[in-house]
Amino acid sequence: MKIAIIGFAREGRAIYKYLKNKPKYKKAGWWVLDKNENLKVPKGVRAFLGEKYLDDLEGFDLVYRSPGVPLHLLKKAKKISSLTKLFFDEYKGKIIGVTGTKGKGTTSTLLYKILKSAKKKVFLAGNIGVPALEVLNKATKDSLVVLEMSSFQLHDLTKSPGVAVVLGIFPDHQDAHKNLKEYYEAKASIAKFQKKSDAVFYVKNNAVAKKIAEMSVGKKLLVDLKAFRLFKENEIGMTGAHNYLNAAVAASVAKYLGVPDEVIKKEVLKFKGNEHRMQLVKEISEALFYNDSASTNPKSTSAAVASFKEDLILIAGGLGKGLDYSEWQKTLDRDNLKKIILIGENKKELVGVLKKLKKKIVLVETLKEAVDLARKEATPLSAVLFSPGAASFDMFLSYADRGQKFMSLLE
Repeated sequence: MKIAIIGFAREGRAIYKYLKNKPKYKKAGWWVLDKNENLKVPKGVRAFLGEKYLDDLEGFDLVYRSPGVPLHLLKKAKKISSLTKLFFDEYKGKIIGVTGTKGKGTTSTLLYKILKSAKKKVFLAGNIGVPALEVLNKATKDSLVVLEMSSFQLHDLTKSPGVAVVLGIFPDHQDAHKNLKEYYEAKASIAKFQKKSDAVFYVKNNAVAKKIAEMSVGKKLLVDLKAFRLFKENEIGMTGAHNYLNAAVAASVAKYLGVPDEVIKKEVLKFKGNEHRMQLVKEISEALFYNDSASTNPKSTSAAVASFKEDLILIAGGLGKGLDYSEWQKTLDRDNLKKIILIGENKKELVGVLKKLKKKIVLVETLKEAVDLARKEATPLSAVLFSPGAASFDMFLSYADRGQKFMSLLE
């Protein structure tokens, strides 16, 4: 049996580690297929590396794809699986899957913290950075796994989690999905295979989230902030209406899972958010600097900017993903937004979109130039927000690398 692992980063390595000693696969021939020509592979594993790494897919009995490899590039493969599919097949306990264009990391982490505070046996994995297979040797059928799920992880699933959480879903990842329809269909896998005994939580005022929830045959539970009473927006430790919604969703799911109100509220009020997501980094000469590097689409930047009432300097721009930035013509046209500093591959595109705001716009070449200018221009009681609204790969290894660089420039 010939098995290929496509993409040998964190998830690819976790697949190999988990399967290599299974009786079924002990005599299998293992191959790694990766674009990185300099990749080191384990002893005894063969490899196709470089630009033509997908040229011989039909020669394998089974291929495991990593999330970053678009499914439409693998048409010649006989049988395709993934780490997420494997996890759903192997794990017999309750899975709480969380998806959305933005907010899924914050919601997943907060829900995990609440459940842990309630003395539940719970694990956090998935898109958050821990491959789901790595919790299998610790988790039991009585434990809970909170799984942050991207469209890439959901794309070819044929099972849905027992508890699904659908946050707001907007256009994104058009550089990796064939079209917007495929992106939405991938997200829908979180609910469309549920059983009658399952449940799906979804947010109000998002048509895609509602449509996905309606695909479930399980219990459909709307999270409506107008009806939410457990805590108020001004009580939580995170900035922004979008984070209040994330907190309300996490709290609603925790309550459904039997956590007492007082435990939920205590954990929510002390949670300050995830790194790189509206993270207050530093105060310099009474101006506050926020790291929102996890913002990789225009809508998340719009939401971040709307969180501020004080005078604001925005640093934005990066690698475009074929997304529509026209909403910025309205959402960034605010009196308190005093300056927009643009960096990255798509900065000229953004200038074209923001024509009527040209007097506020400055283009720079590097993040260091942007930070230096922001520090110079910031006034006491103002805020500087680094919220790119674009991918990071034009200048950085990842959004996390980009955020770390931003924070290091403030030291």
